Amino acid sequence: MQYRRLGRTGLKVSTLCLGTNMFGGYMDQPAAVGVMDACRDQGINFVDTSDSYSRGASETMVGAGIKSARSHWIVATKVCSAMGEGANDRGASRKHIMDGVEASLRRLGTDYIDLYQVHFWDAETPLEETLRTLDDLVRQGKVRYIGCSNYSGWQLMKSLWTSDKNGFVRYESVQPAYNLLNRAIEAEVLPTCADQGVGVIPYQVLMGGMLTGKYNRGEAPPAGSRFAARPQMLERMYTDRVASLTAKLGNAAKKYARTQAELLLGWALANPVITSVIVGCSKPEQVADNVKSVDKPLTAEEVEACDKAAG
Repeated sequence: MQYRRLGRTGLKVSTLCLGTNMFGGYMDQPAAVGVMDACRDQGINFVDTSDSYSRGASETMVGAGIKSARSHWIVATKVCSAMGEGANDRGASRKHIMDGVEASLRRLGTDYIDLYQVHFWDAETPLEETLRTLDDLVRQGKVRYIGCSNYSGWQLMKSLWTSDKNGFVRYESVQPAYNLLNRAIEAEVLPTCADQGVGVIPYQVLMGGMLTGKYNRGEAPPAGSRFAARPQMLERMYTDRVASLTAKLGNAAKKYARTQAELLLGWALANPVITSVIVGCSKPEQVADNVKSVDKPLTAEEVEACDKAAG
């Protein structure tokens, strides 16, 4: 397993990060803990969750998975999404963040969060309020580093400037959607991160597994898969563009004796601005397969083949 520094910090995270938005959905706690144990055995030390994933159930399962080896894990979670019906049960206000961190700590069964991220930009809350609150949490020891998710380039840059102006801790990472069919962050977010030393932790690199060849149009999703209980969602999302790219990646995988997942993960990690790629696993054996993308990085020719497949 390879490790990279998170932003400008001295914290080192594995280049693969376990995504857990399926925990509490179609994965129960024994399955979740089994996957986390397999990740630890493979050297993966980074796990990402959110208070909003299955309304807290994901954090609870992550807590069970880290319990026997808390010091091994770099635990990332998020705040901002709606967690209730009340007017203050969402957003990046001081109240919601302070309430949210205490609830996350209880569910995770820990007294600190390694990376606490604001899930979405909150235009209704003054940025100084959000960042001052996060700065307080770091000073209290409840949070060690802070990050953001789904921010645009200007939103990230404004946040960094606000922290610098006020002497607050700053965002050390951003978590954006990124894959061969969604490369919007290449315009502003990635250049900003490269210039400012901000880590990038992309999600949706595999598009929920749709680009890996696991699913085929007109066929029922495999039992136990992400879309097994939501075949209509798969049918809607599996567009002609997705089908075309999947087929081209399949040809490239055969040519280079790779799996499609290896190509996709390796393509993202070939970009030096990317710190770690978030990928979900529903079975322990998938973990070892994904680690191959780190053990044997893609060549320049293979990266170019991925780019050409996407058009």
